[in-house]
Amino acid sequence: MKHATLAAVCAFGCAALAPAAIALPINDDFALDLDLAAVSDYRSRGISQTQGDPAAQAEVMLSHASGLYLGAWTSNVDFGFDSKTRQEVDYYGGWAWQMSEHANLDLGYLKYTYPKESRYNQSELYAIVDVHGFKLAAYYSTDATTQYGKDQDSLYTWVGYHTVLPLEVGLELRYGRADFKDPSYWSQSGQSRDSYREWEARFTRDFLGLTWRLSYMDTNLSQAECASNYGFDDVCSATVVAGVSKHF
Repeated sequence: MKHATLAAVCAFGCAALAPAAIALPINDDFALDLDLAAVSDYRSRGISQTQGDPAAQAEVMLSHASGLYLGAWTSNVDFGFDSKTRQEVDYYGGWAWQMSEHANLDLGYLKYTYPKESRYNQSELYAIVDVHGFKLAAYYSTDATTQYGKDQDSLYTWVGYHTVLPLEVGLELRYGRADFKDPSYWSQSGQSRDSYREWEARFTRDFLGLTWRLSYMDTNLSQAECASNYGFDDVCSATVVAGVSKHF
């Protein structure tokens, strides 16, 4: 994910949920989750990581009965210009606490890496609370890459809701805000700001052993503001993204 120059996280994806209830058991204490996915556009926090092109993604996570887990997630990326990297690899670890039947807490650490472009690597600490389908999350980084060539603090927060509609259709809603220490976006008039907002509505349905999803995503960045940071004016605009995944 581009993030005030480039960084990454997969919204509603890696580290966004506590370890899955359905997993491949290894023994009484350990279980393994494997996921393969294909999407029409890899969007993270509302910004395209593939310039609108499709992406293939994979994730593996090892979880323990105590709630501890470790995992890795990867996707192809395309940032254009002279960027040498064509892949994002994220590593994460954390602890998920099932506080009650309808409430859980997820705490962890994420490391985002880009082969051949280590200057874009960054890390985040995150906390996610889920109560009766309502979610509140925060991701904090002290080493986000900036246009000024130095690290800065950044904070990404979002609120969301997930439920199951008739016909077993899942609905997930998210509204997020990304804040940076330094000005990162400039309008045509030359005004700058250090934050933006993004949102997503996603429908999911299990069919033929696969999970199908359809999302509508958008941000409040103008074309000029988008181009001032990411170099392209169409990677921040409203879009519909389709995807399919298989969980093992």
